Amino acid sequence: MKIPTRLQPLFDEGLIDHVVRQLMSGKEAMVYVVGLGDHTFCAKVYKEAAHRSFRQAVDYTENRKVKNSRQARAMAKGSRFGREAQESAWQSAEVQALYSLASAGVRVPRPIHFHEGVLLMELVVDERGNAAPRLNDVEFTPEQARAHHGTLLREVVRMLCAGVVHGDLSEFNILLGADGPVIIDLPQAVDAAGNHHAPRMLYRDVCNLNHFFGRFAPALRESEHAHEIWGLYSRGLLDVDHALTGRYEAPAGAVDLEGVMREINAARDEERDRRLRMSQ
Repeated sequence: MKIPTRLQPLFDEGLIDHVVRQLMSGKEAMVYVVGLGDHTFCAKVYKEAAHRSFRQAVDYTENRKVKNSRQARAMAKGSRFGREAQESAWQSAEVQALYSLASAGVRVPRPIHFHEGVLLMELVVDERGNAAPRLNDVEFTPEQARAHHGTLLREVVRMLCAGVVHGDLSEFNILLGADGPVIIDLPQAVDAAGNHHAPRMLYRDVCNLNHFFGRFAPALRESEHAHEIWGLYSRGLLDVDHALTGRYEAPAGAVDLEGVMREINAARDEERDRRLRMSQ
């Protein structure tokens, strides 16, 4: 296919030599299957983020560092330069999270190169070598649902041990690769220790997993893994090999349960709206 303008720098630098096809187009990015010789990759071309609410931006970007005080002031004022700086910081957050999590052994696509709003990374494939489907496009047996749910909980723990909360984890940003689920789409990833919204985001991420896999194995909907994981983390007891039980008894007053439920319900509403948009 014709080379998209935004991908030309990758050709110029010899990182790719052909474009196979467009894989998807979302509100935040266009994704292409690209290659270099016999090797195939994924190129994510970011769009300007025009649809994020101010509340979401503040929640996710709390405690993120910017290059200088001028950028910080511009971002606070919402000027054109500030919006550009904010978008650059949003994109960089995903790149930094991918490198950090890949180094920590989390199941994410391996990042290769990032330049001017284009992220080149590993293409996640299925057993036949085709681009892997998202979880929401796959049906599971109860046994498969429980197995993948367990795998993803371990990845959530591994991410948290690396200091990161995904912040928007659901069946729409997890791919089913040949060797199991792979987590994608991390521009909203937050610093677990430095963002006071992190506990609610972690709870929402895990509850989204429970809700999705609970369609196939209903008992998963009653899981208390979210509270268990954060409780262990907050007490400094969480490690990547910790055996989760799915049970948790919260100390009185330790968790704003009403706030957590508001976050969970809001996430479900967002996913429902996303499904409706995709079906139109």
